[in-house]
Amino acid sequence: TGRGAIMIRISEMVFAGHPDKFCDQVADAVIAEAMKIDNNAYGQVEVSAWSDQVWLSGGLCTSRPMPKTLGEIVLETGLAIGYSGDNAIDARLYQVTDTVCRVERDPDHWTGKVNDQAVVIGWAGYDKKTRYLPPEHYLAHVFREAMTASCREGCLAGQGPDGKLMVRIKEQSAGWEVEHILVSLQQTESAAFESVCAGIEATLQGAYDTERRGNPKWLTAWKDIHLMFNPNGPWVNGGSDGDNGQTGRKLVMDFYGPRIPIGGGALSGKHLSHIDRIGAYAARDAAVRAVQSGAGECLVRVAYAPNIKQPIDVSYEMVGRGHREGKSFFEHPAMIARYAGAVIDRDMARGRHFIDQDFVWNWGKP
Repeated sequence: TGRGAIMIRISEMVFAGHPDKFCDQVADAVIAEAMKIDNNAYGQVEVSAWSDQVWLSGGLCTSRPMPKTLGEIVLETGLAIGYSGDNAIDARLYQVTDTVCRVERDPDHWTGKVNDQAVVIGWAGYDKKTRYLPPEHYLAHVFREAMTASCREGCLAGQGPDGKLMVRIKEQSAGWEVEHILVSLQQTESAAFESVCAGIEATLQGAYDTERRGNPKWLTAWKDIHLMFNPNGPWVNGGSDGDNGQTGRKLVMDFYGPRIPIGGGALSGKHLSHIDRIGAYAARDAAVRAVQSGAGECLVRVAYAPNIKQPIDVSYEMVGRGHREGKSFFEHPAMIARYAGAVIDRDMARGRHFIDQDFVWNWGKP
């Protein structure tokens, strides 16, 4: 684990307006809309974006037609993120190509069983103050959320919504020294570059000072952190005007950061019962429970085969000793009963899967 030595840890995040995250949010918005018709609506939706083009593919099964078109969902998602025309992207100008196959029948034919093979990973470590996440990844989440709020209604209001950040910390037994913070933030053409950079620093410092007050393991004073903001200079053409987007390309950020392995399946764009998704949430739940019961950290790996409700393999890798859930915890019907599909919404796909306490798999044992 490196607890007795000095280890360099790095993690990164992208903001809601990044084109990959835009695609994730559209995909989950489609699933959420289908679930308004059927709680068990089947969906496996892929989204791509470039310039003023958005492409959707995959399949949906509901018992009756969806009242909204997928084009309307793309528009609503873009406007909610901030693609409002005040920056480089106006969601109202998107041309949407919808090739999603729709089937009207009982969706339990797909959602009621394990319909694919999968290897899923869950991890937990540290303690509740880092939400059982690696500290570098937790801090990246904290900064992501702070920047999102600031761009909506804080000192950076109107800037973004595209952006990304990176944090580099030095971990040692006494705690964590924050060495570098890098932020690149899309700005409006009329905004003064120096003012944008000052707003970034004020936002990050406020978030960091709050964390330091709540957890003495953050050792570094703000003045001692090396800050880098928009090293390329003013960045105006963000979103799909500056890069292409695709669902599922930010999985390491969605999961636990680059030092923890992850499974192979995307999270967004699938009904909760899809084994890639619900299995990953159950594995996280089990890992958190292990840490809460005494393990220093825990990695849970679970494997599934199509049409078999029980996992074909469950393995634990722990530092220390903690509770291990049996195979029945990971059975498909048991997971469906434990986790409500209604938690899926557009906002979940910002990257909240394993940080947000709204989701029961991040609580551990009740």
